[in-house]
Amino acid sequence: MKRLLKIIGLKTTLNPHRLRHTHTSLLAQAGVNLEIIMHRLGHQDEQTTRQIYLHVTDEMQKDASINKLNRDTNKNLKRLFEWHQHGNINVMLT
Repeated sequence: MKRLLKIIGLKTTLNPHRLRHTHTSLLAQAGVNLEIIMHRLGHQDEQTTRQIYLHVTDEMQKDASINKLNRDTNKNLKRLFEWHQHGNINVMLT
């Protein structure tokens, strides 16, 4: 494998375990269901998959923050629109 990695210009420290780990992290980041990930890895125990493979990436943390912000913003915009519809536009958002 090292020879092939060198030929294609990738780091020779890459190995099948790292590829498996990266693949699993990307699946989790894409929102793939845990049971599907477990099946792909051949795991019977959810804890094995969670503890070894499903660490939280920076991208996942950022996405979670953005999603929460979007939900909160949408909720407040909906409330503002409803208040406007009922003539209560002077009510402050909480």
